[in-house]
Amino acid sequence: MSISRGDLEPPLESSEMVSSESLRSLHPAAIRQLIRTRKLGTRSTSGMAEGYKQANIVILHKGLADDFEKFCHANSGPLPLLYRSQPGEWKCTILTDNSDIRTDCPQYCKFQCGNLTGYKSDLLEYTKEMEDMTTFYLGCSFAFEQAILKAGVPIRNVEQKRNVSMYKTSVPCREVGRFQCNMVVSMRPVPEGKLDAVAQATHPARDVHGAPVHIGHPGLIGIQDLSRPDYGDPVQPHQGDVPVFWACGVTGVEAVQSCKPPLAFTYSPGRMFITDCKRNESSPVPNTDPAETVQTFCVSQNPLHYSVASAAAVQKIRALKCHIGADPGDRGIKALFIQGELLKASLCMSHAASVLITTGFPTHFNQDPPEETDGPPGAIAMAAMLQALKKQVAIVTDHRALEMNKKIIEDAVEQGILNTPVPLLSFQDDSQDSALRFLCHDGNPKTPRYDHLVAIECAGRAADGNYYNMRKVNIKHLVNPIDTLFTTASTIPGIMTTGIGEGGNELGMGKVKEAVRKCMPHGELVACDVGDDFAITAGVSNWGGYAVACALYILNCCPIHDRYLRKAVGFPRHSEQDSWASALPTVTKEEKLLELLVKYGIQSSKTGILGMEAEGLPFYATHSAMIQQLAEITL
Repeated sequence: MSISRGDLEPPLESSEMVSSESLRSLHPAAIRQLIRTRKLGTRSTSGMAEGYKQANIVILHKGLADDFEKFCHANSGPLPLLYRSQPGEWKCTILTDNSDIRTDCPQYCKFQCGNLTGYKSDLLEYTKEMEDMTTFYLGCSFAFEQAILKAGVPIRNVEQKRNVSMYKTSVPCREVGRFQCNMVVSMRPVPEGKLDAVAQATHPARDVHGAPVHIGHPGLIGIQDLSRPDYGDPVQPHQGDVPVFWACGVTGVEAVQSCKPPLAFTYSPGRMFITDCKRNESSPVPNTDPAETVQTFCVSQNPLHYSVASAAAVQKIRALKCHIGADPGDRGIKALFIQGELLKASLCMSHAASVLITTGFPTHFNQDPPEETDGPPGAIAMAAMLQALKKQVAIVTDHRALEMNKKIIEDAVEQGILNTPVPLLSFQDDSQDSALRFLCHDGNPKTPRYDHLVAIECAGRAADGNYYNMRKVNIKHLVNPIDTLFTTASTIPGIMTTGIGEGGNELGMGKVKEAVRKCMPHGELVACDVGDDFAITAGVSNWGGYAVACALYILNCCPIHDRYLRKAVGFPRHSEQDSWASALPTVTKEEKLLELLVKYGIQSSKTGILGMEAEGLPFYATHSAMIQQLAEITL
């Protein structure tokens, strides 16, 4: 038997009901008295006793209490524990002056062996059984509704006089003993321009679920249809609203069902226990601490997905971008900059489970090998950080360079530059669906192998179908059509792409091709015609790769972003930060890697192009200084 709005006991007649407006301003004790005398029916408590905390309730046998408390601490987003009672304790003096948990919720659910067997208006008939049961009071998001309204954000379900919409998700909670279930979330449609405001308004309220755990397409967390909530009522969004999801205490109901105790009780979703504790009022002076200021960013349109980070983390990443934007050769690359691309690409990559990287620009067309040293070090720096963050990562390269790159990877592992070998792949566009089969399991666009594709200093196809270096030399005979993977990825929902370059002829820089044609030497001919979702321009492409690695470290060390990645289940990953730090690019690592590249005959093309040696400043010195500057910002 599942809980649904249609199964609830009917409300009392309207003549016996109290108006919503009066309930908004009533003291909690008065509302509890109305509930005890059954003058409120089974209506939702959303909007009642404005400014006071409400609590979700779970009542279990005392033998399960220790494990459930651990389960709450391990999943504090959906289950913020306000109070654990003693067995047989009806009152809750820490939250109220006068209450009785047997009578003070508008409606209760009764569970037997994990099955819902009925709804109760009170639990007095179970007093004897409850002498051996423990009550858990858990924070409820209804308590932050006033903060949302004060931030100028409308609450659609309150406007429509409906219970909030609640949904089961595919997000697993951290298992403890017999308690194992997926998280439940509540959803409120929020105008796009109010996303920062609603995230910041709810962020401080950690004892009542805190900031959102997901913003965007419901399918990304396993919700198929917003019009059919698992609990509560469907709510009609307005034009321009974005679905925003918070961890929800109904997760406790799911946990009870998973545990299958002989007897248990919970509140009926949306019908809370109202406490006498006032919600922590926001300071009249806005919080200006950058580490505690939440900012939201759209990182994907298909499917719609937003990420979050603290203002402090955002400032650091923007500082990284300023440094890698240095233009040593004074080539005018600032014309190719797009604001926020490093930040958004790194946020998007931070959410990815699997990343495919490509690099290799055969600019030395008359040498063997024709590659240059720009690209591979940046690719390996990103791969090292992605490995440290426990993501799947692979590198795809031109087939003629496959064996050479395998040897470079093996040596990089042996010298401690990489922890483990990175799988190396090549791609041949030899059939109509070869790119789709390469990117997706069984060629099915609904099951992609990779979430994010990154090209760094990789030759990009020009408008005429050829590939050019900056000297206008056509190098098409040395290049596999890896850009076909990127153009195909743009048609597959859920795969995002990033291009990192410096001159505009690199794969992915088609996003700024008009600026390349207008501002870069020979731009009309050499400009890459293939655009990516994000285009990161750097003075040297390797610098862009180092900046991505540093940005990923900054984001994952940011408590606000870390909690959003975890969906507020499990524990903060403080213990992993040392391993992430060890994966950051360093001067020593890059010196070793450049030696490896030279060992295999790869040469630099940058000193002549950038003219740095003519100024008495060798390229490697500028390169080392950049790595040190990025490290100072990051750490």
